[in-house]
Amino acid sequence: MVQMKSIRKRRNGYVLLFAASICLAVWSGMAFSLEAALAFGAISLISLLLLLRQSRLLYDATLIWDNRILAVPSALISIPGRQIKKDTEETVVSTFGVLIGSRIYRWGLDGVHGVRLSAVQIDKERMYLTFGDKDQTIRVELLHGMLHKQTVVEAAQKLWHETGVQAEISDW
Repeated sequence: MVQMKSIRKRRNGYVLLFAASICLAVWSGMAFSLEAALAFGAISLISLLLLLRQSRLLYDATLIWDNRILAVPSALISIPGRQIKKDTEETVVSTFGVLIGSRIYRWGLDGVHGVRLSAVQIDKERMYLTFGDKDQTIRVELLHGMLHKQTVVEAAQKLWHETGVQAEISDW
């Protein structure tokens, strides 16, 4: 939930920047010179692009949050050739992707050729999600904190039902 607040706060900041730059562009065009109005107009355009990008990020994060399957405290992201550890307030696994901090990994957007969830493995301590496209594969390791096998089976069934990927359960 903290991630959503920070994304929303950043979006609201871009709204204020956009509104202020539009007002300054109009005011400077009427009061001063065309050059100042064009400069503020350029700032308005840049802030509009940032606002649109942040609004899309907020939409994606909300979609993932509202359709969450599992929420865990941290994640380890592995990309071939490098390894990144992310300790965030919460990592959310959803039907539509993974929200790790303010970073979103979405799957299923571009049809057959886009990023797809390809494998899910669950053991006693961790859940491993593998997803990507033909160019890059990403593996996310989550400490799931599920203590009972029934909870794991329910999460696996929900993943299978929502994403079509059968989870491999081991060491139970």
